[in-house]
Formats: sequence, C-alpha cells, structure tokens
Amino acid sequence: MKKLPEILPEYRIQKSEQEPFPVVWEELWGLFIIPREGERLTWARYDPDTRKCVEWSEMAVLGKAQVHGVEGVEIREDRHNHFGPGKDDRKHYYVAQLMAAAQPKKMMIMHILDILRKYTDENHRLSQKEIGDILKNEYDMVVDRKSVKRNLMDLIDLGFEIEYSESVRMVRDKATGRLEESRFLSDFYLVREFTDSELRLLIDSLLFSKHIPYSQCKELIGKLEGLSNRYFRARVGHIRTMPDLSLHSQQLFYTIEVLDEAISKGRQVSFTYNSYGTDKKLHPRRDGAGNIREYIVNPYQIAAANGRYYLICNYDKYDNVAHYRLDRITNIKLLPTPAKPMEQVKGLEYGFDLPKHMAEHVYLFAGESGPVTFRAKKYLLNDILDWFGGGVTFFDEREEEVSVRVRVNFAAMRRWALQYALHAKLLSPESLAEQVREDIRAAMENYGE
Repeated sequence: MKKLPEILPEYRIQKSEQEPFPVVWEELWGLFIIPREGERLTWARYDPDTRKCVEWSEMAVLGKAQVHGVEGVEIREDRHNHFGPGKDDRKHYYVAQLMAAAQPKKMMIMHILDILRKYTDENHRLSQKEIGDILKNEYDMVVDRKSVKRNLMDLIDLGFEIEYSESVRMVRDKATGRLEESRFLSDFYLVREFTDSELRLLIDSLLFSKHIPYSQCKELIGKLEGLSNRYFRARVGHIRTMPDLSLHSQQLFYTIEVLDEAISKGRQVSFTYNSYGTDKKLHPRRDGAGNIREYIVNPYQIAAANGRYYLICNYDKYDNVAHYRLDRITNIKLLPTPAKPMEQVKGLEYGFDLPKHMAEHVYLFAGESGPVTFRAKKYLLNDILDWFGGGVTFFDEREEEVSVRVRVNFAAMRRWALQYALHAKLLSPESLAEQVREDIRAAMENYGE
C-alpha cells in the first residue's frame, strides 16, 4: 500500500462556487475503511504543531465473517508508531457489517423525485436517459431506462404533477422482426407550486420589508429558493438585502404568533407599547405616575401598511378603533378574557371591511372618518390613487387640475394635506380645512426669523 509522507504537505481549504451535491457515507465510523470485500487503505495522524506523522495504519478487508447470523467482513489493521515515542507496532482485528455494493432500489423513486425538484422546470426538462445518468453520477445507483419510466409513472399515480412529451417510434420486434409502434416518453419536468415569477415577487417583498430583521429575511429567502430548482437559485444569487442597520423588534414574529392565536380564539392581549429615545432604543410608555403603562386591547386584524405591520384593535378602555405598530410591542401576553365583540366598537358596528378600512386610514390614525373634497394638480393622480385606492371620485376636471372626493379618516387627511400642500388644496369639510390652515400658519412661524 502507498506510504504516506512523514511531513504533512501544505494545503488550503477554499470555498467552492459549485452547487452542493449529495455524498454517500460508506466508511466505517472512525476507521475510514469501507466494510466491503476487496477494500484496502492507508491513513495517518499528524502532529498539528510540528506537522510530523506520529502514527499510521494499513487496513484491509480479509474476507467475509458472521456474528450471530449477521453477515459482515473481517478487517485487519496494522498500526505503526515509528515516528513518535515508543515506536511500537500493533495489530487489530474488527468485524463490521457488510456494506451493500449499491443503494437499495426502493430509494430510487425518492431520488428521481429529488432530481426532478433540483433540475427541472418548464424550461429545463430531462429525458429518461438523463435521469438515469444523474442517478449513476450523483446517487451511485445504476438503473435501466424501464426502471426510470416505471418510477416516474408511480410518482404521477401518487399525485405528483409531472409533465412529459410523448412520441411514437417504429421499433423492430426482436421475436418477429416486424416494425411496431412504440410510445416513447421524454422531456419530464415537475410542475412547481409556485412559478419563478411568484417566488421572485415573494423574495422582493422580503427584501423591501422594513420590519423583518436581516438574519430572518435571509433565512426566509433561502427557504423560498428551495421551492424552485438550481436554475432559479443561480438567477437570484446576486440579490442581496442590506444588513440589519435599521431598528426592529427582534420579537416581531413572536408578537405575530400571539396575536394570530388571540384573534382566532377571540381573546384579549396585554402588552407594553414603546417609543424610541435619542439613544436609539425602545422605551416603554408610562402613565402620569411614571409607571409603565399596560395596554389591554381587543385584537381584530393584522395589516401591513407603509412597510410596517399594524394591529387593528380596540383599546379596552374606549369604544373606538386603535392601531399599534407591531415592531413597537413588547411583553405581549395572551389573556384568558374574551375580546370585546366588534359590534360594540365605533366604526365596526357593521363588520370589518379591511380594504375599505385601509383606504380610509392611509396613515393608520384612529378617529372619525367622513367625506372629504380637495382640489389637486393632475400630475398628482398617481399619488392620489396610490394613497386612496379606487374609491376616489374625480370631477370638475380642467386642463391642469381636478377635484377629488373620497371618504377618509380626518386625522390622516390632515397629515396628507400638509404633505401635499404645494400640490393640493383641501376644500371640505371646512373645519378640517381650517385646521390645515392653522397648521400651515404654525409652520410659517416655526420657520420665521
């Protein structure tokens, strides 16, 4: 057998850019040799500091053996210690269970399904021969074309959506010598639960999310990539999100889980609500006495708006709708007390219409909603529809301006009118328009000399 070097050669470990591939573990644990007839090897142990060989072994499978009726092989090991203190030689004998020459055929159907998942889609299809080649090269399994076809048909019978093309060929019958029609199946691919476009949309949603920490975002993207094949992963490999530089509650997902359970069971929750300080950390809100305020609410819905998660609920002390940012909630607890029925909450007497609610509460402010009219420049139409949705009514259209009527939360409209004050003018209700005028006057005084 080959003699190993006395001094460990220099080596380097580098990251490979190739796709991961399955490895079949056959070696006897701790002894490296494969327990199969005809196997031989030499291995050595080196001192990590001096890099000198301190021990080396020659191993060989001598032949078959049985222990309590279990078939195995006898292995001899000649262990040498020529380079270290003592310089002794030792012989060891082992009996190990025989390693099968190939993987069991019953695993073939699972391997073929794995191949279809990794290598195929509508634009990347495999023939029966190509599937057989992958089984041989990556799974150490040699099969014929008929076995591949039979397992593919079994997968279809089990409910897996596998598409293929069918053609007719003239094949000469070996017995009669006559040409006969033969159906030939090829171009197999697994139909995906999600198209690549749908997966890309989900991944983009995660990348643009402001409320999911970087580490969790990266983990979720990896799981979504796993729903497609190697070609999709290669296309999105360049997509990266920024590290977690923004401030997010690390318990966001736990908060969502508790709220989901509370909403489904119709129960109240309690939590601490926080605000950021100049130290860039969350601090609990306090009552007039300086104690941390406990919020007890009746949860009804979780909604995403403006890149954030919000809880739509009722603060138990009052009878109106309230909104809370989920990333500012801590110490959430599921309470045993039942939630207040929505019919008892002002604005939810006739049920909860989420699209209507989100269109009216563009900034997720609490308070009264009602009809509002404003005049806007026509180049603002995209923004108007983005903010208020399709529920707006346009009228009195001129060349450069148009009037708009919409039902919206008054506090949200007040904020919106200030944001777009250079491009839109609030007309009614008059009380709301006067509030905006007072805000503008206060802003002018704030910027006055």
